[in-house]
Amino acid sequence: MADEVVNKVAFELVTPTALAISEDVDMVVVPGSEGDFGVLPGHTPILSTVRPGVINMYTDGVITKSLFVEGGFAEANPERCTVLAESATDVSDLSSSDTEARLSAAREAYSSADDEAKEAAEKELRIAEEMVRAAGGNSTLH
Repeated sequence: MADEVVNKVAFELVTPTALAISEDVDMVVVPGSEGDFGVLPGHTPILSTVRPGVINMYTDGVITKSLFVEGGFAEANPERCTVLAESATDVSDLSSSDTEARLSAAREAYSSADDEAKEAAEKELRIAEEMVRAAGGNSTLH
């Protein structure tokens, strides 16, 4: 049993309101701001910002859970990976119609935003685009 724990990464995903996930996994793949990165047992310590995208958790070579995050921060070390996310949604809970509606609203808000609101509108547009991508991938998870 002790060997099993050594070959796992303790993964925690924390949102402002709750501890969303706390599981031991073989690997977790995080959408870092400089690109996706995988965390395995023994990972070199790293701090990274997290861009909108999907976190995949792996056990026995299979994705066991996929979570859409809107952004945040990640810290990894040899034993653990912790993600502090603005929000987290199970990818299986994303519907194509809802995400398309969010994208449409974000495009409209971006096109009509003044200079002060442009940055926030652009951030929402990036989140909505990634959410649509994630929702389109639902069929591959089942």
